Amino acid sequence: MLTAIKGYYEKGKIFLKEDAPVQSKTDVIITFLTNDKDQIKDKRIPGGLKGKVSLPEDFNDPLDDLKDYM
Repeated sequence: MLTAIKGYYEKGKIFLKEDAPVQSKTDVIITFLTNDKDQIKDKRIPGGLKGKVSLPEDFNDPLDDLKDYM
């Protein structure tokens, strides 16, 4: 059974905002949800490479290595 319970982490301890639905020893998985500004910085920006990448003029010309097949 998987159950999600909201809580928070502070000074090395995890505090749950509600009681856990189990009474015996149980394995848990903890996911930390952070709002760091560094994560926002890592997002892709459309057009971010504009002007930094270029294609050569002969990009669509046939390759000499393949002229036997054309």
